[in-house]
Amino acid sequence: MYQPVIPLTGNGGWKFLQSTYDRQLQSLSNSPQVKADRSYLVEKFSEPVTKEAFLNDKRLMRVALTAFDLGGEEWKRGFIDKVLKEASDPESTFLARLNNPKYTAFANAFKPVNGTITIAPEALDKIAAEFNKSTFETAVGNVDDSMRLALNYQSDIKGLMGNGSSETAILYRLLGNVPVRTVLETSLNLPTDIRKLPIEKQADILKTSIQKQLGITDVKDLADPDQVDRLIKRFHALESVRNGAANFSPAANALTLLNGSIGGQGGINLLLSGL
Repeated sequence: MYQPVIPLTGNGGWKFLQSTYDRQLQSLSNSPQVKADRSYLVEKFSEPVTKEAFLNDKRLMRVALTAFDLGGEEWKRGFIDKVLKEASDPESTFLARLNNPKYTAFANAFKPVNGTITIAPEALDKIAAEFNKSTFETAVGNVDDSMRLALNYQSDIKGLMGNGSSETAILYRLLGNVPVRTVLETSLNLPTDIRKLPIEKQADILKTSIQKQLGITDVKDLADPDQVDRLIKRFHALESVRNGAANFSPAANALTLLNGSIGGQGGINLLLSGL
């Protein structure tokens, strides 16, 4: 499979990846393995597929789930069966209670009607394009996981806001999405130990940190493009400091920055971060 090119770490690498994103995505999309999997998806759903045939076709399930950034979850056959059943029931509140936008989107795309899944050509083209995108993000992670996390954040943050969702529901979604949560924790300099606290307390800490450190009073503003860009820059800058000075205390890190002695890529990242 095509291997993405990321010559730098941190904000320098992020700027390079953003500037070459379309070209690199196209190169991966044209690679033999990705083309074969995408063609398999399109060919199978060029006509209606029974729910049972879908659930029993591991390759088809893998490609379909990957398109919704759920790759690796194809082994959850029983759970996926329930998701599809509940999506077909207009009275069901299961997906709302699950509070997972990715599974909701997946269920709506592959919702069976009378036991059969039918996908319109335009929708199928969109799913195929999302498969390319999600596969690219995974490939980026194999080169630099911080870049994958940033791409995931960029892709997911808007969908986590939801339409008409309460602030509490949004905060729970942010905490439940591992890449988004990781980017937020790093950018806000939150200790990972908060994960041991009750979810209500975690949500309170996250909300307070967003308000104090970012000046955002409405959590939905995290999805604003300028805020997304700002937060990803913070993520890469602080990730560079953590990786480059793992044994420093927070006070020592601050002193190093003030003294201008953080050299190499860490210095470049901080200059680019625009904090």
